[in-house]
Amino acid sequence: MSLTDDRLDTAARLVDVSDRPAATPQPWDPIKIPRARIESEIDRLAAAPRPANGRRASRIVHPAATAPGLGLAPGVSVTIEVLKPGEETAPLRENAHRVEIGIRGSGRITVQGDEIALAHLDVANIPSMQGFRFRNDGDDVWARLSYSNAPLLEKLGVHYAEDLPESWEPKPRTSDAPATYTRGTAPDIAIGDEGARLRGYEFLVDIEVVESRALHWPWAEVGQHLSREPGDGRRTIMALYNPATQRRQGATHSFFVTASFMPPGAPPRRRGRGHRHSSVAINYHFAGRGESVVDGRTIEWEAGDLLLSAPGWLEHAHYQGPEGLGVYTVQDHPLHIGMESLVWQEQLDGPVLALGSEEGQTGFVGPREAGT
Repeated sequence: MSLTDDRLDTAARLVDVSDRPAATPQPWDPIKIPRARIESEIDRLAAAPRPANGRRASRIVHPAATAPGLGLAPGVSVTIEVLKPGEETAPLRENAHRVEIGIRGSGRITVQGDEIALAHLDVANIPSMQGFRFRNDGDDVWARLSYSNAPLLEKLGVHYAEDLPESWEPKPRTSDAPATYTRGTAPDIAIGDEGARLRGYEFLVDIEVVESRALHWPWAEVGQHLSREPGDGRRTIMALYNPATQRRQGATHSFFVTASFMPPGAPPRRRGRGHRHSSVAINYHFAGRGESVVDGRTIEWEAGDLLLSAPGWLEHAHYQGPEGLGVYTVQDHPLHIGMESLVWQEQLDGPVLALGSEEGQTGFVGPREAGT
């Protein structure tokens, strides 16, 4: 079916938004996927016939999600991915990027010709548009939680993915095109005296490249930098940083990832009001137990549970039990920093800060080490 020019001209709706009330966030509800359900799905995927492309996968979808863009949080998917011993996936590349967390077994990720040996609780990133595949070279089922910004791209209608031939190898791109029009020869003109500029289109189509590589954060090394005994002076939370994300502080250009560890016997956090931010947070608990209070609702969790623990702009606070905790938290801070939409309210009677656009929040480490 095609539309005539007249029908194209009248296809759009006009919605009067005059004197429209100020926007208010519309967060999804928190949700927990218990360890038993995750383990059951891993077993189900492993028992199923091998797909033609080798990708045994089950995306976890929030009940509020609507297609296109199904995810555990708006714009964010978490997929349980499984490979049996000896299996590997067909190579793929896409314009989404990923964070991979090993939750059972081990295996290898090949990204653009480089290999990462991903052990239990290791973390790796896969950059956009770099060919990748997974291979289980161990003796146990290999299961990962794979976080992606694909739902955001699906909602925008621009998620691009392509299967690559089995013989695919990365090759340097060459061009015989004349270098008449480049960033080096393009106009770059000051407009006024406050910083505005007028630039040639070459600055976009040949944008300055910032190298983006697949990186590996082994838990065996990361864990050494986190507190192991109460009062040992080590941090209880650290961020997994990818230099390609620069000031956005991400593991990928969309995702900020922290590893947290509070040893058994750590001082309990004082009960009180939580904080909130426009970014979402998804917790994978791998040690200990405790509870989170989200929008007034108490959610108990234990090792192996996955929790949408902070839907955007909902008040939340987390409390570990006597066993302590170990948790990976994935948040979409970098995406919001890039959009200048990361707003943060640490004290609910305090200011709402635009992080990255104004002076930010300070004073995190001392109070949290003291258990307040």
